[in-house]
Amino acid sequence: MNASKQIQIDALAQEIIDMNVCPDLKGQAIQLVIGDGNPNADIVFIGEAPGKNEDIQGKPFVGAAGKFLNVMLEAAGMERSDVYITNIVKYRPPENRDPTPDEKAAFLPYLLRQIEIIDPKVVITLGRHSMEYFLPDAKIGEVHGQPVHITTGAKETLLIPLFHPAAALYNGGLRQTLIDDFLRVPEIITRQ
Repeated sequence: MNASKQIQIDALAQEIIDMNVCPDLKGQAIQLVIGDGNPNADIVFIGEAPGKNEDIQGKPFVGAAGKFLNVMLEAAGMERSDVYITNIVKYRPPENRDPTPDEKAAFLPYLLRQIEIIDPKVVITLGRHSMEYFLPDAKIGEVHGQPVHITTGAKETLLIPLFHPAAALYNGGLRQTLIDDFLRVPEIITRQ
């Protein structure tokens, strides 16, 4: 593992704390949830915000949606330790509400720097909140599973928007769609 990337991510996390980003969220959260996984990963997953379990454990996607994400990673021949997982917003919104546009905007520069540090080949957004950063006019129901090239920092990156695992837990019809999209990810990546 490249320790220098993890050191940079740790420094970024400390900067978010020191700059008091989203003080209302910070004040009611247990801790900042910067991300988890391999900082040298070729794939970065981006969700929307930590939930209750994530806030307690300090890692993204460790609740029910995270368990489903783990199952899909395994089905696609990947492990959590091979990828990096983060969220747009780094503090849990109260009652697991959706993050507000202002909260997402406040964290955007930090998310972009996090992606720049990791320098992945592929960014996979999980749900519309993270997708909207990169594809502001897209509708997740129309573009899910379709790769598109975006510019992050000074380089081009492949983006694959997917439904959020939580949506598939609440909507059984989306479950198979998400699994199918997920299983195509390795093939999409190798074609690039």
